[in-house]
Amino acid sequence: MRIVTGFALLILSAIALTSTAQEGFDDPAMNDRYRDLIQSIRCMKCQNQSIADSPIDVAADLRRQVREMMVDGRSDQEIKNYLASRYGDFILYQPPFKPSTWLLWAAPGLLLVGGAIVFARTVRNRMQQPLDEELDA
Repeated sequence: MRIVTGFALLILSAIALTSTAQEGFDDPAMNDRYRDLIQSIRCMKCQNQSIADSPIDVAADLRRQVREMMVDGRSDQEIKNYLASRYGDFILYQPPFKPSTWLLWAAPGLLLVGGAIVFARTVRNRMQQPLDEELDA
């Protein structure tokens, strides 16, 4: 039992160290920019977490890479363009509007319009059906 408890504590410690190893900047403005940027980039393995929230090694590597590019003087857009060219538009929480992503942007509106059409037809069909009282008479 002690071995299992010790092993569990070791794993939890490793996870805690990995998640707290995020480097920031001494300059508050750069640190805010860094935090905003890593929040806007999706972890490729976790898929529903940003690289800021993900404890896995891939996200740590991406955070390090973003930090290095910021130190090199690259703009946020240059960093996002680089990551999107390397990993695809999926890595960005707000992918650019272009022919390959138009369906992604239009899908919510199309689903809403489709739902409204189905709802309107259902209501219209039910309004045209005779009531049960009329059938009994």
